[in-house]
Amino acid sequence: MYSIEVNNLTKKFGDFTAVNNISFKVKAGEIFGFLGANGAGKTTAIKMMCGILEPTSGDAIVGGYSIAKDPNSVKMNIGYMSQRFSLYNDLAVGENIDFFGGVYGLEGKEFKERKKWVLEIANLQDRENVLTGSLPGGIKQRLALGTAVIHKPSIVFLDEPTSGVDPISRRRFWDLINDLSDQGVTVFVTTHYLEEAEYCNNIILIDSGELIAEGSSKELKSKYLEHKIIEIECSNVIAALDILDKETFVINSSIFGNTIHVSVAENEDYKTQIKRALENKKDISIKRMNEITPTLEDVFIHLLEKRKNAVSN
Repeated sequence: MYSIEVNNLTKKFGDFTAVNNISFKVKAGEIFGFLGANGAGKTTAIKMMCGILEPTSGDAIVGGYSIAKDPNSVKMNIGYMSQRFSLYNDLAVGENIDFFGGVYGLEGKEFKERKKWVLEIANLQDRENVLTGSLPGGIKQRLALGTAVIHKPSIVFLDEPTSGVDPISRRRFWDLINDLSDQGVTVFVTTHYLEEAEYCNNIILIDSGELIAEGSSKELKSKYLEHKIIEIECSNVIAALDILDKETFVINSSIFGNTIHVSVAENEDYKTQIKRALENKKDISIKRMNEITPTLEDVFIHLLEKRKNAVSN
């Protein structure tokens, strides 16, 4: 039933604890999102689960193998796409595919079929001799995914795979992820793009090496956000945010692009309160305000603020 079972996994570097006693399970065939800001501990955790980094304590069973007792078997039975593209830029496209196929022991007819598949998903048919380093980011990304799963693993780890590529390429990459999941492959993906988590079946939020929430996108929004979220479009956003932060009717507030998201209690007359707080201030004019469906980013910011307040108190 479970492809991955993590039990009290911890990693320390001297006095610094990068991952602190985390436990969770990942069902076979699901897309599992491991989300958090840069430096939250995502990459350290994923390297331990891939058998690359030895845990300080705890263990994980990945594809039936213990990362503490048998990391080599873990490595041979998973796919892994690292944070930076796991390709050799000074090799041609075909040479990269040949290398990864050889690493996983593919040969003969099986290798030819898998190589053809990798070229197709990367849209690189008839371009085997092109230098990999010259490829656009989105195409290189799909080539990296193809080489990571060339041996048909049942589990694939993707560490911030869409970082630094354009939105269209990101959407196409997620189409490939969904295809893998439809074939029964368990996809474990880390990202700091919280909107991408909407594509995941289950999600964990991590902060400072600790798990702070788990559930589907819908479950996280309903469980952790008890208040209305108001989106405000106004001039001088930074000054407006500073003012709203000091208002007693505001529970949380944060900038989203060129707007502000404000969390208010259900019984608050938010329109009157916000207008009173902002409209008489110099250089601030309200263009629009309305209640919106909360995003996962709203959930994450709310939880971080809650942790921050708990520490300060």
